[in-house]
Amino acid sequence: MPTFAAHDGTTLAYTVSGDGPPLVCLPGGPMEDTSYLGDLGGLSAHRRLILPDARGTGRSAPAADPASYRCDRLVDDVEALREQLGLDRMDVLAHSAGANVAARYAERHPERVGRLALITPSVMAVGITVPGETRRETALLRRDEPWFPAAFAALEAVVAGRATDESWQAIAPFFYGRWDKAARAHRAAEEGRKNDEAAAVFGAEGAFDPDTTRAALARFASPVLVLAGEFDLNSPPPAMTELAGLFPHARLVVQPGAGHFPWLDDADRFVAAIAAFLG
Repeated sequence: MPTFAAHDGTTLAYTVSGDGPPLVCLPGGPMEDTSYLGDLGGLSAHRRLILPDARGTGRSAPAADPASYRCDRLVDDVEALREQLGLDRMDVLAHSAGANVAARYAERHPERVGRLALITPSVMAVGITVPGETRRETALLRRDEPWFPAAFAALEAVVAGRATDESWQAIAPFFYGRWDKAARAHRAAEEGRKNDEAAAVFGAEGAFDPDTTRAALARFASPVLVLAGEFDLNSPPPAMTELAGLFPHARLVVQPGAGHFPWLDDADRFVAAIAAFLG
């Protein structure tokens, strides 16, 4: 696995998969290593995927300064990766919480981004609020699923602020288009991939400046794709519509039947949408 030095000297690692022009893929979690992305449903047949493990995750070294796990601080690691790759401009794909890093990177280094694909993105960096009722309405689309009653009861507890660890476990089926054997295995494999200490710092005070980020994104000249999952509670389509509206050149695609990991739910549809956008 290749490595490079961050600007503060931390050794960071990344994997390379596939052929074609490079595509830097920022993982979510927050602070989960990139292994859960796999080859993004076969996207590696179209692009050379560059998959960096954030500091303190996967094979990247832990940070000497835990404060550097904060979202805005991670922007420097993305820039160090670009320099390592020798790219003047790079196409970026970001999933979930990684979209916050991508947004802050685009804010600070807009000239370095070619095309930006935001996959079921988190919206903390731009200050969009997802109401509990929106999550509830999205969940009700799954009312005919056999697991729905227990999962929906747990969701009600989460929305009401009464969540327990068991509640968070119980709502897991909502994040997948099909709660089948593959989805269960994907969920189980997430255990141990996330740095909980780093995740607790990711959104700490100072990590986000929504007004500044929104103003920068309103001037962002590159093409943007926002890909939402029809069933995704984390990034429901109404919030994704609002996010796409922040960019002057953004397109929203809602993948039917998909949850938070759309490349697992319909790999062919997902890859076709991303490959068409990236050209």
